[in-house]
Amino acid sequence: MKKIASLLLAIVLVMGAVSANAQMISADTIKAQLIKDWERAKSYTGEYLATMPADKYGARAVDSIRSFAEQMLHLAAGNISLVSLGTGGTKIFPGFNMEKSAGAQNKDSVSYYVNASYDFAINGIKNMDAAKLTEYVRNQFRFVWLMKAFEHQTHHRGQCTIYIRLQGIRPPNERLF
Repeated sequence: MKKIASLLLAIVLVMGAVSANAQMISADTIKAQLIKDWERAKSYTGEYLATMPADKYGARAVDSIRSFAEQMLHLAAGNISLVSLGTGGTKIFPGFNMEKSAGAQNKDSVSYYVNASYDFAINGIKNMDAAKLTEYVRNQFRFVWLMKAFEHQTHHRGQCTIYIRLQGIRPPNERLF
């Protein structure tokens, strides 16, 4: 019985310590980590853009899915839409459907729009008040919208791994940190 009481006391003390440490994470710390992760994602995605040969940007894994260019432009459009909800920023390229624009499908244009979308995300987070991360917008916290945006771009960049491999090229190595 004494061992059980000692074990329960130890668990309570550890949980209290964990809780105290969790409270030390500030909104500014979270904001700084978001910026760091988005900067890493921009660089990583840039490696994908550079790895795919320019003449293969129209390549599709199968006929019924997006081309490499369309995947990357969809990633960019998602960055802009979801991050604007997260930061409260005004969308760049309003009314322009980069995914459907024939003029946006080449390597230079795709790289431009993708990099612009990451710059929009990074600058939007840098310029937002960290206290607004817990503000509610469209049934979600702003922080959640930023995390959804990050998940979305990660998903579509990951899909592009197959497009690169189908060209007989090794994709960039994973970059978690």
